[in-house]
Amino acid sequence: MSLGQAIAPHLPYLRRYGRAISGSQQSGDALVARLLETLVAHPDAVDIESDLRIQLYRMVHDNFGLVSERVAADESVTADIAIADARLRRIPSLARQALLLTAVEGFSAADTGRIIGRDADSVRGLIAEATDEIDRQTRARILIIEDEPIIAMDIEMIVRDLGHDVVGVATTHREAVDEAKTHKPGLVLADIQLADNSSGIEAVQEILTGMAVPVIFITAFPERLLTGDRPEPAFLLTKPYQPATLRAAISQVLFFDESTVPA
Repeated sequence: MSLGQAIAPHLPYLRRYGRAISGSQQSGDALVARLLETLVAHPDAVDIESDLRIQLYRMVHDNFGLVSERVAADESVTADIAIADARLRRIPSLARQALLLTAVEGFSAADTGRIIGRDADSVRGLIAEATDEIDRQTRARILIIEDEPIIAMDIEMIVRDLGHDVVGVATTHREAVDEAKTHKPGLVLADIQLADNSSGIEAVQEILTGMAVPVIFITAFPERLLTGDRPEPAFLLTKPYQPATLRAAISQVLFFDESTVPA
């Protein structure tokens, strides 16, 4: 198997992680592009016979660390990373990455430690640190777009337990747009297939024509949204998800939203 063939299945998920830690499609894809450039120039930088996934995530992690260090001096760095860097004193980036790697990407504490250069106990401490900070962090008004009543109820319960307000639950494209216009949410959680066979993606696109609001898409088929075509979601969760996964994603989205204020 060639290096390209070995890497290809990991690319959609590397891009998801890159976007999650950097805050946007542009920034996340740039991190993965740097990884690919490195591998083209130095194909021996990874061993495809040994824990390739961990090696690739480690490279994305290292690239993000380098970008963060250059933010203050580099005017070309995106606004999303600049916002993140300004808030690192409130939410340490390493703790956020530990939380995302375990809760969203599904790595164990031990494997996360191999990626970020810490032992498993340190990773668990970082996760606890991030979780505590999330609890203190922000409050948002959230619109849920989900046509499955049980899933919608589960999401609503998680959101309320996190201290956020649910301003509405929409099951169709039209309901979603109307609820957004009425309540002006600070965050949207959206499924991609709605009750009337309409598209949650199209509903969100219409919402975004009238307001700027961060969005988390939730789907059982993430690969359908991570194709390389544009526009793509910066934040994407896979069904079924754990409460910790949704919690981490909400925190990360609000972290990069400059309008978010402390709760």
